[in-house]
Amino acid sequence: MDAANDLKRSHMTQLAEWRRRKYREPELRRLFLELTGRCNECCLHCGSSCGGVPSPEVPSEVLLRVLADVKERLGIENTQLCITGGEPLLRADFFDLMSRAAELGYRWGMTTNGTLVTPETARQLAECGMRTVAVSVDGLPATHDRFRRRPGSRAESVAGAVALAEQGSFKNVQIITVVHKWNIGELEELFEEFAALPIDSWRLTAIEPIGRALEHPELMLDPDDYRRLLSFVRDLRADGWPVTYGCCHYLGPELEREVRDAFFLCSAGIYTASIMANGDIGTCLDIERRPETICGNVYRDDFVDVWENRFGFLRRELAELDARCAACEERDFCAGGSWHSFDFDAGRQRVCLKGITF
Repeated sequence: MDAANDLKRSHMTQLAEWRRRKYREPELRRLFLELTGRCNECCLHCGSSCGGVPSPEVPSEVLLRVLADVKERLGIENTQLCITGGEPLLRADFFDLMSRAAELGYRWGMTTNGTLVTPETARQLAECGMRTVAVSVDGLPATHDRFRRRPGSRAESVAGAVALAEQGSFKNVQIITVVHKWNIGELEELFEEFAALPIDSWRLTAIEPIGRALEHPELMLDPDDYRRLLSFVRDLRADGWPVTYGCCHYLGPELEREVRDAFFLCSAGIYTASIMANGDIGTCLDIERRPETICGNVYRDDFVDVWENRFGFLRRELAELDARCAACEERDFCAGGSWHSFDFDAGRQRVCLKGITF
């Protein structure tokens, strides 16, 4: 194991050098479009605190103008649109907008709660160019419905995932599960159920202290929960199952590349940008929205200029903002962790797995 860990450290050292270069030479690979803040669920963990409330929506013509400009000036050979909300299917002109984005040459995928997906919806999604989709299922029926605060939603979500898989046109139909205190004991039963479905993969990620979840500390995982979750994922992957853990945090050399395909990298500002429902331009949509992290707005600013010149606050190691990281022997590999879980007011990282997984 020491030899394997030494090899991982060598690779992670190269990644750290590459990451620092990318702070100076960013490459737009993932462009998130938050098509609406409206949602037909009101999930306890929602990073954007979405629900059944009115929401601004950037007009399609504005978004398409930005997409055309990005294509012309940056090229889109390596760029994927990541469509999200709220629940993106609640947007009235969704299919027209995404068909036109596909006509521009964009590859795109979507995250959805799946409750609005029928076989006919799946057919329409294929026709307008969707390639990948992640459907949220957060526990067994009673747990999921309680967590998402919508009775009956779990059955609809699973039916939506199955409809997408049976449509047969998509590169990857994935179920994504946010693991929290209420469902940590349900993982084995969920695996037995999902393994029998015609989906392509299952992604698990721990609940994060962001958005609405900050109001529910009782849902957060403790160290033993993290160890159980990560061991569960590692064991399934060792058996050849298409299961992966989210990209959220550095896990240490023992677990890096064991529970997901790539080493930890917070891609905020390096690979990732977003246009929010109100037109604001930022990076990862889960990052707290505040003056430091909102870099412009598509109604008044040139998106490409913002991407190239106004992400400076985010293009550095987060460890620079947290004094506890300065002397950490893993700093080169962790770089201070993920931007989305940083407490900007306190100047500290909310999530660090040192002492838990490494």
